[in-house]
Amino acid sequence: MTEQLKESVDRLGRFLVQWFQITALFVIGATIVWAAAYEYWRMVGVGRAKLDDILLLFIYLELGAMVGIYFKTDRLPVLFLLYIAITALTRFLVIDIKDLPIETLFIVTGMILMLTVAVLVLQFATARFGSGEEPRVTKH
Repeated sequence: MTEQLKESVDRLGRFLVQWFQITALFVIGATIVWAAAYEYWRMVGVGRAKLDDILLLFIYLELGAMVGIYFKTDRLPVLFLLYIAITALTRFLVIDIKDLPIETLFIVTGMILMLTVAVLVLQFATARFGSGEEPRVTKH
């Protein structure tokens, strides 16, 4: 394979990956907006919002922020995944706390505590040691 052909194939490959990434981000973002709007209008139709509904909207907000950060920096923000997991587990507790066996309650609250400690460790490590490299901004 000649060097020029290899460079052309590499350029095409990078273009296709970048195109797929941008298209997928728009599809995911649109799906998040659609799902959040659906839930919001469902709450409006019912005439009230319960705590679990509000927590669900926070999950959508965190997902949207994560997609936005990934789109701008080309990096997946791990902290947002942890926030989403904490919020989802909290929502699970709020919805099902009356029906949960005590063992499950302890397991879920332990998971929330572990995720919270992970957030603390990541925040401390980032503040103390930096992220290891400067954020990469995708050139479109």
